Amino acid sequence: MVVTEPDVAHGLDAYLRASRQAPLFVAGDSLQVLRQFPSDAFDCCMTSPPYWGKREYRNGGIGMERNPIDFVESLSKVFAEVQRVLKPTGSLWLNIGDTYFQKNLVGIPWRVTIALTDRQGWILRNSVIWNKIKGGPDNTRDRLRNVHENVFHFVKSPKGYYYDADAIRSTPKTTKVVNGSIVTASGVHGVRYKRQIELSTELSESEKKSALQALSRVMNSVSCGELADFRMIIRRQQRTTHSDSERISGRAKELRDRGYYFLKYHPNGSKPSDVWDILPEDSQNRRTHFAAYPEDLCRVPILATSPPNGLVLDPFCGTGTTMLAASQLGRKSVGIDIAPEYLELADQRTATLL
Repeated sequence: MVVTEPDVAHGLDAYLRASRQAPLFVAGDSLQVLRQFPSDAFDCCMTSPPYWGKREYRNGGIGMERNPIDFVESLSKVFAEVQRVLKPTGSLWLNIGDTYFQKNLVGIPWRVTIALTDRQGWILRNSVIWNKIKGGPDNTRDRLRNVHENVFHFVKSPKGYYYDADAIRSTPKTTKVVNGSIVTASGVHGVRYKRQIELSTELSESEKKSALQALSRVMNSVSCGELADFRMIIRRQQRTTHSDSERISGRAKELRDRGYYFLKYHPNGSKPSDVWDILPEDSQNRRTHFAAYPEDLCRVPILATSPPNGLVLDPFCGTGTTMLAASQLGRKSVGIDIAPEYLELADQRTATLL
C-alpha cells in the first residue's frame, strides 16, 4: 500500500491496527514524513541513504548537496527524527558508501557517524564491513579497487536495547567420537590438553589436579551437547588471547592465579562477525533504480534488533528491499521515498507477500 504525504498519520495508524503484514509505503520527503510519525513507534531502522555526489536522482532530494558538510547536515536532520520515532529499545542500521572528490576519498561514512555520535548522542555498537566480494569495473591506475561499504549499528542508549543474538547464530557443527574419545566440531579433544597439563613444569601439583578436573567437566559438557566447542589456555603452553598484562586483562589474572582458563563456544552456534561477504546482485533486473542493495544485508539487523512481529523503518527505501526482507522475516515495515516511481516498483515486489 502506498500513501502520500498529507495522509501519513492516518495511513500509519490504519496500518498498525490492521492484520496485514505487507509493507506500508509513504511517498514524500523523508524528513517531512518522519516529523508526522509518533515518537517511540518503531523497533528498528535499516536504511541505505543516497550517495553524495554520485548519482542524480530523478526527484532530487538528499545526495545533491554542494559539499560533504551540507550532505552530512541533511542526513543528520533525518536521523534526529529517526532517533525520535524509534522506541527506547530500538536500533538504527546505516549502510552508507563513500565518494571520491578531486582525487580525495571524502570519508563520508565516518563523517556521518561522528556527527551522529557527537551531536545527537547515538551509541555506536558495531562498524560492519560489507565485503561485496566482487566490485564493478575500475579503470583507475593509481589506487586500489573499492569493494566494500560500511554498515553501522547505532542504539539510543548503551543498555536496554533489544538484541536477540540467538536469532542470528550459525548452526553449530556437531561433535563426534574418534577412537572412543569425544572430539569437538573443530577437532579439539581432551587428550592433547591432558598431556600438556601432566607434563607441565609451570603448574603446581594442585594446579594440575584442578586443571584436569576442569577439563573433564568441560569434556562432559561437550559430550552431552551443552557445549559445542572450546579452547583451553594453559600457562606457558598457549599464548593468552587478549593481553599478557595482569593489570588490564582478567584472562591474564586467571592464568596467573589458576594456571589455565577456557574459551567456551556457544552451543547454539557462533554470532556473525563484523565482516559480511554479500554479493550486491540485483536479482530484480531493475531499470529505474541503481542501488545494488541486497536483501541479505538486511537479515542480520532485522533478526537481531527487531522482535518477532516488530515494526521496521526505512526512510530511504528505494524499491523496497528492506521492506521485502522484513516481510519475509515476519515483521511489519514502513518505507519512505521521495520518488513515487520507486515506490510503485517496491509495492509490486512485495505484493506477492499478501
